[in-house]
Amino acid sequence: MKKFYFFFLSLALGLSGFSQLPTNQYFSKEIPQKANKELQFLAFYINQAVFSDIHPENDFLKGQVVGRLFGANTSTTSKEHTSAYVEQRILPFFIYQPHLFNGKALLRASFEIDFTWGDVAYGAGGNFGGAFSADQVNIQTQNIELEFNPHKGWYINLGLQRIFDTPYNPYRTLFDKMTTTGYRLAYFGTDGVGVSVRKDWDFQRIKAGYYKLYENYVHLDDDVTLMELTGEKDVSRAWKVGASAYYMRDRAAGAGGVSILGQGLNSALAAHNGVYKFNYKNTDYKADIVWLGTFFGRNTEHWIDPLMVTGFVNFNIGNTDTLMQNTKPESGYTDAASIMGFAANLRGSWRFGQTTSDVITLDALYTSGDADGLKDGRYSGVITGNQWGAPGAIFISSGSYLLMPHGNVVNRFTPTVMDISNMGYGMTALTLNASKGFIPNKLNGKIGSAIAFANVQPRGGGSLIGTEINGNIAYNFGPFMSLELHSAYLMLGDFYDSKQDTYGSAVNGGSDTRPVNPWTTFLVFKWLMF
Repeated sequence: MKKFYFFFLSLALGLSGFSQLPTNQYFSKEIPQKANKELQFLAFYINQAVFSDIHPENDFLKGQVVGRLFGANTSTTSKEHTSAYVEQRILPFFIYQPHLFNGKALLRASFEIDFTWGDVAYGAGGNFGGAFSADQVNIQTQNIELEFNPHKGWYINLGLQRIFDTPYNPYRTLFDKMTTTGYRLAYFGTDGVGVSVRKDWDFQRIKAGYYKLYENYVHLDDDVTLMELTGEKDVSRAWKVGASAYYMRDRAAGAGGVSILGQGLNSALAAHNGVYKFNYKNTDYKADIVWLGTFFGRNTEHWIDPLMVTGFVNFNIGNTDTLMQNTKPESGYTDAASIMGFAANLRGSWRFGQTTSDVITLDALYTSGDADGLKDGRYSGVITGNQWGAPGAIFISSGSYLLMPHGNVVNRFTPTVMDISNMGYGMTALTLNASKGFIPNKLNGKIGSAIAFANVQPRGGGSLIGTEINGNIAYNFGPFMSLELHSAYLMLGDFYDSKQDTYGSAVNGGSDTRPVNPWTTFLVFKWLMF
């Protein structure tokens, strides 16, 4: 499982939890200047002890579970069993900026080492290595990329880098801003290899990118390629407005991808990630998909006044066609299908106190659904990067822990709604969160709730996906070091009364009854070192 984004996620969580020390202290004394080092190092360390009723039924997945809860990853809940484990991770980050190029060129490299305490030893493989005697070969590459700054405001990134669906530079922007601007990583939030070029002015910014998601055979036209163009303009002191266009050219027909799962519209990855699986059976296909959208934000960093507002509208448009002729609609799939889906989001936050921890936030999300699969030759739901990666998109900023994804994880990432498409059913979701700094910059608390409805009901099931309540309390020992206690409980709705959905894939893990309500509690220690 790729964990690249958790470094920046945790940075953001740390910043929101620790807030900032009073700025006037920096003007009361002279700060000694440090030497300008060519090589910089920073790292994020996390330990968390987790208790929950969630576990995978497949023994081989004991150390790493990614995807939708009750999905094809065999994750489920139980009254008989309680999961209890401790996870650990360190994400080292190296930046080399030689004096020879006077800041015009630098190299970034980020890695991760993570495991569950007591899992295995004397072996090789990612996400393991915490057992007696240790000595595990375990290091995973997140990013290896060059950044060139040929002229003021121009940045060229080359290599294995972040692919985030916001207009901001992921290496020069705090992660919490990335999750509340643009499309909030709901469409693309992962790593990929390619080249991106951006130009930042004082009041506007633009980015273009070309990424090769999967190459497969180098001599064949069997690749997956993504291109993007994104721009944003400050229309006033408070308001920003942007627009974007993404284009995906998929000729891989599912080849390549995540382990044996593959990738793409017709892959087993779809069932794992909780996205819609195009019912092409074993038939190869080609697809062309475009995302056209606009986004806006007011006071996106909560600095100007107490009110912050962000939102977006995004349409995915395209077509897919099998490479097999004369397929018939009654067989469950057609030889060609059009794609037309959309999503809309509106988020408002009111800061009632002196720190950014003193806020009330309401978040609303709507995604279109499809009631009859491809039988009408059209898919009217949402498509995201989760069709091609595990995960390829991470909507982790709603404030939910179980209903929708939460970023405070190491090896296990299993929300009930993994992707905003909700398996093609679409959804309407609301979250309400309130947090307060009881001791400013020292002791913070948060309570929250979330509810989601499917816009298309599964066969035999209803529209209510679930209702969640959650909370946390965090104590900050110092800048970017905290101890936090989190807890959440999700009451599943009649959506999970369905035994089979319209397209033949299990909604509730194949159970004949509604699954047990999931819950989780975890104690986590975080430290951002630099």
